[in-house]
Amino acid sequence: MRANGLATAGLSLALGLALLAGAASAQTAAPTRDDIVGKLNHFEEAAELDLPALKQQVMERAKTRIKNDPGPVNRPLIAPELAKLPAFNAQIQFDADTPIIQPASYQTVGRIADALVHSSLLPYTFLIVGHVESNSKTREANAILSQRRADAIRDVLVNTFKISTKRLHPIGLGEEQFLDRAKPTSAVNGQLQILTYAKLPEEAPHPAAAPAPAAKKPAKKR
Repeated sequence: MRANGLATAGLSLALGLALLAGAASAQTAAPTRDDIVGKLNHFEEAAELDLPALKQQVMERAKTRIKNDPGPVNRPLIAPELAKLPAFNAQIQFDADTPIIQPASYQTVGRIADALVHSSLLPYTFLIVGHVESNSKTREANAILSQRRADAIRDVLVNTFKISTKRLHPIGLGEEQFLDRAKPTSAVNGQLQILTYAKLPEEAPHPAAAPAPAAKKPAKKR
């Protein structure tokens, strides 16, 4: 009887561990290509954004020590227009305080690349938006880090997966636009976003080549 009880307890423990492992695996599983396409393929209109000006504004605001800063919870969004764009939030793991992508996130980056070359997304350009959760570092340091991480994702998509650089626009928002404003220190605020930004400009048709002049026939000898 005691042996049966031990066997039953062992089986229950094994099943419990298996369920925990399955739950952990489900939480860390990379999204599918169709998951990402489904988030990004309902574009309606482009946001009116001046990206170079926004980058400068992020850095200037991150550097400025405002006497009456409302704090991270009440800090105004720096680019509220982004909320109107189709978005996919990616949980990309980086080495601490660096733009180096951890191997555990390679599959997610690959799935993003697969989605961007899906037929329904080929006509569009995309923003790669870096964020950072509130931490012990300065807002300026976090703004720089978020830009470097967005740049790193763009570089992998271009150099490894051959996505056209014309379709990708990296921008780091640091702590200036939290994904969860109510919880500035939440890991959710470290997620990277892919946003459908605008339609690719249509290329002007190439002019038709002029027909080659007909070759002259040699004159007949009389």
